[in-house]
Amino acid sequence: MIDISVLVPLLNEEESLPELSAWIDRVMKQHGFSYELIFIDDGSSDNSWSVIQQLSEENPAIKAVKFRRNYGKSAALDVGFEKSIGEVLITMDADLQDSPDEIPELFEMIKNQGFDLVSGWKKKRHDPVGKTIPSKFFNWATRKMSGINLNDFNCGLKAYRKEVVKNIIIYGEMHRYIPVIAKWSGFSKIGEKVVEHRARKYGKTKFGWERFINGFLDLMTIFFVGKFGKKPMHFFGTLGVFSFFIGILILIYLSIEKLFFSVGGIATRPLFYFGILIVIIGTQLFLTGFLAEMISRNNEKRGEYQIEKELK
Repeated sequence: MIDISVLVPLLNEEESLPELSAWIDRVMKQHGFSYELIFIDDGSSDNSWSVIQQLSEENPAIKAVKFRRNYGKSAALDVGFEKSIGEVLITMDADLQDSPDEIPELFEMIKNQGFDLVSGWKKKRHDPVGKTIPSKFFNWATRKMSGINLNDFNCGLKAYRKEVVKNIIIYGEMHRYIPVIAKWSGFSKIGEKVVEHRARKYGKTKFGWERFINGFLDLMTIFFVGKFGKKPMHFFGTLGVFSFFIGILILIYLSIEKLFFSVGGIATRPLFYFGILIVIIGTQLFLTGFLAEMISRNNEKRGEYQIEKELK
């Protein structure tokens, strides 16, 4: 058992890696922490892996995983969570915008203050408006939907109790909603710490507008899975029963008109076909919920990502 596992997912960050690893090592030695530093190379096309190999020869605390292709930050973190052995896990970005000097206080909050998860809050940001506005929207929407009062869900600098990361699975763009996943997994003591946000020193941001769309879709997914993942019949069944009975009521109304008021030709009325349609839709929704209940989510496994190389 070691004190801290530092997980650093990266994509084309060769210039920042030597400075980042030296900074982390300096902080750890100053505070007497035993640690491991795990780099997860998410399919970089530059010399990031060569730099990591050289750094690992100089520092035995450095471990690394290299994906054959780019899977995304969630995949990188998921693999890092699986391979980590530290009592407390710290995640941070590789671009030097997160400060390793925050690690001791984050460790203290997890270890001695009893938090399950502590999320950094970049209160003063150095990002362009095109990145900060979508971030504000997602933070607001996630607060409203999850009930977790965090200002910055997507901050890469976070600290976790080991039990948290060993009991959650993330994929897609779900890394930005880890506090929500943790809460719905039973880890409810979630804190926040104001952290320094540094301007990017090397390279360029990986943020693109496709992440805005993916983030919105993942927000809907995480809300649905968290609320109905273990009880899909409550969602599909409710919609199905409601649709079915509305259709039945329409057909009963048309039948009463036909039998008691001599209204002819109900089969030629659009309302008749609408009633049949929503009866069928209701039946299908109910069956969907029934089948979903039969598909057990208890057999979920971590994503099987194709790892090209690994340093241990």
